[in-house]
Amino acid sequence: MTEKGYAQIQTLTTRLNQYRDEYYNKNAPSVPDAEYDRLFDKLAALEQETGIRMANSPTQTVGYPAVSALEKTQHTSPLLSLDKTKDAAALLEFIGEQQILLMLKLDGLTLKLTYENGQLVQAATRGDGNAGEVVTHNARSIAGTPQEIPYKERLVVTGEAFIRPSNFENLCDAITDASGVAYRNSRNLAAGSVRLLNAADCAARRVTFMPFGVIEGFADIALKSKRLARLAQLGFAPCKFFVTARSLSQRELEDGIARLRGYARENDLPIDGIVAPYNDIAWSAACGRTSHHYRDGMAFKFANELFETTLRGIEWNPSRTGLIAPVALLAPMEIDGCAVSRASLHNLNFINDLRLKPGCRVLVSKRNQIIPHIEENLDRGAFALADVIPRACPCCGQATRVHVARKNGTCGTMTLHCDNEQCGMRRIRRFTHFAGKKAMDIEGLSEAVLEKFIGRGWLHSYLDVYRLNDHAAEILRMEGFGEKSWQKLWDAIQRSRDTTFERYLVAMDILLVGRTASGVLAKQFDSDLASFEEAALTGYDFTQLPDFGETLNASIHAWFEEEENLYIWEELQTMVNIQKPAQASAAPQSPVNPFAGKNIVVTGKVEPYTRSEMNALIESLGAHAQSAVSGKTDYLVCGESAGSKLTKARQLGVTVLRPSLFFSMAEDARREIA
Repeated sequence: MTEKGYAQIQTLTTRLNQYRDEYYNKNAPSVPDAEYDRLFDKLAALEQETGIRMANSPTQTVGYPAVSALEKTQHTSPLLSLDKTKDAAALLEFIGEQQILLMLKLDGLTLKLTYENGQLVQAATRGDGNAGEVVTHNARSIAGTPQEIPYKERLVVTGEAFIRPSNFENLCDAITDASGVAYRNSRNLAAGSVRLLNAADCAARRVTFMPFGVIEGFADIALKSKRLARLAQLGFAPCKFFVTARSLSQRELEDGIARLRGYARENDLPIDGIVAPYNDIAWSAACGRTSHHYRDGMAFKFANELFETTLRGIEWNPSRTGLIAPVALLAPMEIDGCAVSRASLHNLNFINDLRLKPGCRVLVSKRNQIIPHIEENLDRGAFALADVIPRACPCCGQATRVHVARKNGTCGTMTLHCDNEQCGMRRIRRFTHFAGKKAMDIEGLSEAVLEKFIGRGWLHSYLDVYRLNDHAAEILRMEGFGEKSWQKLWDAIQRSRDTTFERYLVAMDILLVGRTASGVLAKQFDSDLASFEEAALTGYDFTQLPDFGETLNASIHAWFEEEENLYIWEELQTMVNIQKPAQASAAPQSPVNPFAGKNIVVTGKVEPYTRSEMNALIESLGAHAQSAVSGKTDYLVCGESAGSKLTKARQLGVTVLRPSLFFSMAEDARREIA
């Protein structure tokens, strides 16, 4: 039978279910019984002829099942995402000479369908990629899901369960989530619907399934496009895609993306981007993966949309350094399914340039799908920065100070500060930093807990953290504390006594000394605090170290000149144990490890790693992680939203690596090191 014949089964199934709904639920049939019976018989004959029967076929569905809970299931092959970009040029570079599928990125919930002997035996959600939830009971409620297929070998299909925009418009006002709040978008509604316990409720949500990949099955087919075509012959409606016949120009790539966006609009499909997986299955398998995503494809995310809202006010938050950070308080809105009511205002220049003041209408985006950002002020008018800045610290009431950074005699960034060392919020956040994961890593010593302890006068310096057992009886009487919670906190404090040179240094909160700088110092001084202290007190020139400038050099010396700092530095060492790192053999200076001894800078967002994780990876390769591009930089790893570092690297002729290439080279290097 032709593909057109398979499509007839889906069309008839959809039409007959519509007629059944009109007849049984709305009491308003649009066709006579004879016409319904004729179409029903035609569908039954086609199902018999082809061996294909959709899960929601009216020839089979008498009622919808329900379950009491959703079972968990482990995915044999992890269902991971793809690397992402918003730059068409980056996508083109990723594609290179390989043939790809240019495919719609549907905006819904990823499902995995498993077939054995031609029968659907399990439907499961993606979950965290390694384990999902079994939703087989809802399969017959989801359009586009075959219940029986004429393929008897094991077949595992992945695809997207989604709700069409037009259906969402009709449903969103009538349906709320478990907390009684209306669903913000079709993606959230689809995800909630697929996970309902009662399949009858799921059926009312009009969820549709479209496959985009085959995990198991069709072993004799070497191309993804051919496997998707084979799915179409089994009653599925694969996600729309184009196959490239040759290398594309950027114009051709952008035209292809535009055509797919047009197709989605015309066919009422919710999308949030385009995906470009390699077509060759063997090549894809050779690309490997990270813990977060497969490397055989890339997702192209559409540019940030702008949303209008009102700036209701500006909140000023003192940090541990005395910098008072401005935060925009926005009239709540929804962006990408998330409620947004706050956004960083960065510094006084940002406020001044946009002439921001409470009451203004502003345009907000969600940069990189993560960070809310004010892009424009629609109500620029009379404005004076002095009227917006608080004259007193919102925490301690002391007078604030505007600091203007100057470079080469030119005014630069303006920031607001509280100079009161005893400011309550500054003290709380210094202790929060001390107890943080990158420092002493004391689980349970949160900002809220620290605020209570400081308020009771138990914490004056970092040394007092290790004396909190003196107040154990009083802590046990505090609200929120009992024997178990106090013991858990005290155990965490005790564990933190075994720490490293790097963590200890970060905990001291020396200005500009973070994980990267502390790692460099650990190497230079063999993780010996006494050697580092001697260097700091005897005028050692830290600028000779990789990525250490004059400002950082001066910061270290200035910190050790403070008598109180030096006292805590030495006294705290009597309470902790600095663990020496295990001696490892030097990374081989082999051509296979191009990073050995090199200086590497990272710019932009490199998923799935944080900046500190990227720096740790770089150091593990025998390279040096730098924070700024200079003439000594060998490589720049360039992720999403790269800025001035990329421009400077190009000016200096520094080798620029896309994350996918860097990770590939890093894996080769690590194998050589091992």
